[in-house]
Amino acid sequence: MPSALKIFFDGGCRPNPGAMEIAVVAAGQAHILRDLGHGNSMDAEWLALIHALRIAHALGASHFVLMGDAAAVVAQANGTVKCRGPSRQHLQAFRALASGAGTPRIRHIKRTQNLAGIALAGLHSR
Repeated sequence: MPSALKIFFDGGCRPNPGAMEIAVVAAGQAHILRDLGHGNSMDAEWLALIHALRIAHALGASHFVLMGDAAAVVAQANGTVKCRGPSRQHLQAFRALASGAGTPRIRHIKRTQNLAGIALAGLHSR
């Protein structure tokens, strides 16, 4: 079996809450979206996860893993932690996008391993 396509996601805002931005890195390409409205860091992480799933679909990937450093979002998306407040709407959007394809694999990784986080940090170091 071929190895799974690794799709990295990260979201942030400056300040928190503030203007949201996200990054997804898949197949060697960074996809960065800025000016996604006003929200907090949890909203931005959810938007990044949802965008990562959209990119997986756009690439036609059938065997992939979504990798992010937001432990709470990963746990909520995997169903191991109850989703509360505004995050429930993000979870519903994620599940609707994932429907029919089964539950995507989502894995928590260290911040230093997150290529999407590194791409976002690079925007602010210039």
